[in-house]
Amino acid sequence: MSVWDEVVGQPSAVAELSAAAGSPSAMTHAWLFTGPPGSGRSVAARAFAAALQCPDQGCGHCVSCHTVMSGTHADVREIVPEGLSISVKSMRTLVQSAARRPATGRFQILIIQDADRLGERAANALLKFIEEPPDQTIFLLCAPSDHPEDLPVTIRSRCRPVPLRTPSPAAIADVLVRRDGIEADAAQWAASVAAGHVGRARHLARDPQARAHRETVLGLPLRLRNIGDAFAFAADLVRTAKAEATELSESRDSAEREELAVAMGAGGVGKGVAAAARGAKAAERELERQQKSRNTRTQRDAIDRALVDLAGFFRDTLIASSGAAVALTNPDRESDIRSAATDWSAESALRRLEAVLACRTALDQNVKPDIAVEAMMVALQRG
Repeated sequence: MSVWDEVVGQPSAVAELSAAAGSPSAMTHAWLFTGPPGSGRSVAARAFAAALQCPDQGCGHCVSCHTVMSGTHADVREIVPEGLSISVKSMRTLVQSAARRPATGRFQILIIQDADRLGERAANALLKFIEEPPDQTIFLLCAPSDHPEDLPVTIRSRCRPVPLRTPSPAAIADVLVRRDGIEADAAQWAASVAAGHVGRARHLARDPQARAHRETVLGLPLRLRNIGDAFAFAADLVRTAKAEATELSESRDSAEREELAVAMGAGGVGKGVAAAARGAKAAERELERQQKSRNTRTQRDAIDRALVDLAGFFRDTLIASSGAAVALTNPDRESDIRSAATDWSAESALRRLEAVLACRTALDQNVKPDIAVEAMMVALQRG
């Protein structure tokens, strides 16, 4: 297996990237991977980085391929933003380190996941390096689209675009069986309801709790009878998201605090202890700020998954109302979808869909989750 086997359902992108990896004349110093959530932007960027470092353009067996794909290669750095944005401080540090000469590989490569989270100052810091790139340094940016709202046009115009498409359910099911060892029936079901999102399909196939949560969310539209239900369901959705974020964060936050305490000399005696303690307090405050930002992002991501499921339900209702010969996003809920299409007009289903999309926009604009979700639920109840 080569590194390209990790890239699901993207034959044209793989052909372009593998050709560039094998031909120096086809190379450029900055690339922009775009595509819908779950299309594998970061996976494609990582596979490309492995192919660039591999003497055989991504054989999948050598040390370079293994270390790049596992995230341990000395000359490949990857930014995975965990908070609401990528800070200018972290960006300056990483691009400066990427400007060094390669230690073991052919290139210094910097992969930036979710480049749409670059703040203005962080984007400007990156732009300076992209405008005058150091020799043997390559930037691989990943973003949902090349729209100016996702990425500044000054950066976008200096990158070679690599558009990715939504993988087909068959391609997703195949990789779940072949690579993840999931049973064929479970893989086919998960692929059919994941809306082209590989990670989401894997999560649904493996996690009974994720499947139960999806069932609860997709049952909301037909159980929403009155204004009381709207507020109760909104509270349940936000509470579930907070609990999920807390569960994911607690053990990690505790381990990070312990590591910081040890690094700052906790329990030490002798000269310099007071100065170290003052430095430790500042470091603790910075760590707390980062952990709070990460927890907020985790909560919003959990809510957003529910909103995507709801949007898919109302989209399916519109399809059923119109009689269009288009595949449903949630084929396993066809009975409920047909029932909703009978009870609601197409205009009502469209208003409900717009309410869900408006809630996603509000969350992106830092509206308090409780308020955004309550407003959406009231709109859904009114129809």
